[in-house]
Amino acid sequence: MTLRVLGVDPGLTRCGFGVVDIEPNRRATLVGVTVVGTRADVALEQRLLAISNSIDEWLDRYTPDVLAVERVFSQLNVSTVMGTAQASGVVIAAAARRGITVALHTPTEVKAAVTGNGQADKTAVTKMVTRILRLDRPPTPADAADALALAITHAWRGSTAPVAGSRGQPGSGQTAAQRLWAEAEAKARRKIR
Repeated sequence: MTLRVLGVDPGLTRCGFGVVDIEPNRRATLVGVTVVGTRADVALEQRLLAISNSIDEWLDRYTPDVLAVERVFSQLNVSTVMGTAQASGVVIAAAARRGITVALHTPTEVKAAVTGNGQADKTAVTKMVTRILRLDRPPTPADAADALALAITHAWRGSTAPVAGSRGQPGSGQTAAQRLWAEAEAKARRKIR
């Protein structure tokens, strides 16, 4: 049975969507890819609305089995992290309204799954996505390739992917690193309360 995955590389300025069908033998086929863009001078609520409308359209059009979203990590630029987290929240909520499972993947997991190297650069990821999907030319911009890489990663590593809301319990199918991440998140939530 073919698995259809919608990968999302979240962001306010550029939010990549990539739909991939994965056969049981791991053969991946591109179904659709786009990047939703909003200008920085547009009000935040309008930017989030544009992402919300676009993800609703893509979920309805492609009816994925699962949504794979890049897990937001802390970076030096807090405003960038906040925007990425807000875009992720809009996308995750849209999937939840439809009962679609959401899986979160770290950038390192995606790089390792697609290229074999968790420290690979964007050029290497794009090159491998192009090869895996048998494309004539690389998907652009990088956000499009990243969304496709997320979809491929989930299909290839889906049984170990943390699901949104997962607490990283032993036996949850998560890797040791994913369990440690979930434990760190839980610890941070306890400190906030």
